[in-house]
Amino acid sequence: MSETAAPGEQAREMTVFEFVGGEPFFAELVERFYAGVMGDELLAPMYQEQDLEGAKGRLRGFLVQFWGGPDDYSQERGHPRLRMRHFPFAIGVAERDRWMHHMRSAVLAADTVDQVKDLMLGYFENSATAMQNQ
Repeated sequence: MSETAAPGEQAREMTVFEFVGGEPFFAELVERFYAGVMGDELLAPMYQEQDLEGAKGRLRGFLVQFWGGPDDYSQERGHPRLRMRHFPFAIGVAERDRWMHHMRSAVLAADTVDQVKDLMLGYFENSATAMQNQ
């Protein structure tokens, strides 16, 4: 994403976070994603309902930071260490594919340009595969 500069200023790259309008975009993305996950018979049992809001907050915070927003996630939780944090869960091809189904649906429903959607889907595809441990 690029941004034009005013006369006498240097142009800089706009982050995805800035381009999509900040935290509200990611909050909506996470809500759509979890709406699908919680209705999924394979994935829903992996999430503790009493901590669903915590899971949403952690994913939202991570995505905000990853896509160029404030680093509150790392300030609060340290390095993301995604593989380590997901290791307690049995994640095979089926779980990965169901997770991607819900994330793909959430991303495709987002109010943003196709270039951003493609960028996000590429990231999520790679990350979901990297989380497989079965």
